[in-house]
Amino acid sequence: MTPLLQIEDLIVEGRPPSGIWIETVHQCSLDVNAGEVVALIGESGAGKTTVALAGLGYTRPGTRFKNGRVLLEGRDILTMTPRERRDMRGKEVAYVAQSAQASLNPAIAIGDQIAEALTLHKLAEGAEAKKRAIELLDLLDLPHPEILARRYPHQTSGGQQQRIMMAMAMACRPKLLVLDEPTTALDVTTQIEVLKAIKDVIRELGTSAIYVSHDLSVVAQLADRILVMNQGDVVEEGLTDDILNNSKQEYTRTLLGAVKPKPTRETALSQWNPVAGQTPIMSVRGVDSTYERQTLFHSIEREDYVLHDIDLEIFPREVLAVVGESGSGKSTLARVMAGLQPALKGEVTLDGEVLPGHSRRRTKDQLRRIQIIFQSPDQSLNPEKRVDDAIGRPLELYFGMRGTEKHDRVAELLEMVGLDPDYAGRFPSELSGGERQRVSIARAFAAKPDIILCDEVLSALDTVVAARVLDLMRELREQHQVAYVFISHDLSTVASIADRVAVMYAGRIIDAGLTREVFAPPHHPYTQLLINSVPALRQGWLEEVTASREAEAGMRSNVMLHDIPCPFRMRCPVMIEGKCDVESAPRQEMGDHHTVYCQHSESELLEAQDHP
Repeated sequence: MTPLLQIEDLIVEGRPPSGIWIETVHQCSLDVNAGEVVALIGESGAGKTTVALAGLGYTRPGTRFKNGRVLLEGRDILTMTPRERRDMRGKEVAYVAQSAQASLNPAIAIGDQIAEALTLHKLAEGAEAKKRAIELLDLLDLPHPEILARRYPHQTSGGQQQRIMMAMAMACRPKLLVLDEPTTALDVTTQIEVLKAIKDVIRELGTSAIYVSHDLSVVAQLADRILVMNQGDVVEEGLTDDILNNSKQEYTRTLLGAVKPKPTRETALSQWNPVAGQTPIMSVRGVDSTYERQTLFHSIEREDYVLHDIDLEIFPREVLAVVGESGSGKSTLARVMAGLQPALKGEVTLDGEVLPGHSRRRTKDQLRRIQIIFQSPDQSLNPEKRVDDAIGRPLELYFGMRGTEKHDRVAELLEMVGLDPDYAGRFPSELSGGERQRVSIARAFAAKPDIILCDEVLSALDTVVAARVLDLMRELREQHQVAYVFISHDLSTVASIADRVAVMYAGRIIDAGLTREVFAPPHHPYTQLLINSVPALRQGWLEEVTASREAEAGMRSNVMLHDIPCPFRMRCPVMIEGKCDVESAPRQEMGDHHTVYCQHSESELLEAQDHP
């Protein structure tokens, strides 16, 4: 049987600032059969996305095809005219990007965006195209598809946006999908929903797919075969089961070894204990916040709050992790700390001094001492500025560095995050997603801060590079006494780095304590859901977890920030009728600095988790 897609002896070249073309992909060959899912895995910069995009006949800026053939049902995509390639893209081969937020048009309704491909390829028009769009939204298990089709992207959650992108890609029923890290930036519970939707729609429509990822646990749930790439070469290829359980190459075993297990008390590595009488470097006291604006005709009600009565303390050299799903208020809390989002009530202090609510009113030294690394480097790095400009700006602003001194310090910071100093002359578009995030991390450390607010800083990094960055952050914490507020949906990583954990839901902290206690039973039902949603490195896990009681209850609805009294009750598998829906959850002391807000006692939570 002839494969649907054949990539033969593909060579791709890139041109760095030196102007000399160099090979980035070396004679790569790949076959994808009809109805098959083939995964490309490897570290950032391995060439995974470059090879996958060849299936669309596309190269990123600064790269070119030098040699090889890309055959789709026997037709060479690389020899097609530009018009032929445009006709093919979307209709026969479709692409799902890593960042739905950056890819969806914010000014066009969701249904119109999905219908656009049908109209362009003359497969349907008007009411028929919109009807097909609604059917796709329903196929991907999105709630109220008729209503959702009239909404705009900003009115949906991250997981919904990713499934909307999937609907756009599937609109013309292409033979091949190119999925480029479609779940990397999603929290663990949302990831399950998107993975299930992807798997169901591929099975339902018999579509083939190339799945690009660095997460082997995710790949294990979808892929029939795996190709392992390293520095532009395919170093190992085989059936998913063989790669996971009987890999031949040391590099593959390195990738497998970098996958972290489900978080437990035993995997929580930190032995940190709060010192009696120790003064926190930063405190958040009674903070409420909202994105609503009070006007003469609109007063802000408590139902509009994004944060509700937040209390936190951060100690020197401590790593405080803040975890929770998308929409729980984690990033808003970081923005309040950084002065990018005002608080309605409460205060943020630094070394006991109350900070102005807005960053514009803070002193230069206060700004230097609190740095923030954002989740998306695509949006936080200026695409028209080179890497040395991005990293050099805080060096100039806070330390007055110029010329050779600044150049040498930029080189040191790049090496610190695992990049070659010649990256200083590149633009963000010439870097992979993981490399761009490492530049953002280097820029934050350039200011020599006391506190770094890390907002999903590892979501764009592969497991091996993420492990190196974590090791680097541990070293810098010891060397410079820096503290981290580590916002993440990756609970396994949190277990390996955090001293304390605060679990947020609907703008509230509902579970908090030492990491080894938060990840030890009994858990808050929401914490239990998050832990159970961490992917396991084995085939069949996705089907098992989606059939569980916790997952079934957890996927009933999205986070409702304003829901009172217990915001989690509609998703809780152990909700108490007449209590959880009437009374606010009381504070339960579990011992050893562990606090849970729940109607269930410690013994009741243990019993519920022992009998799922």
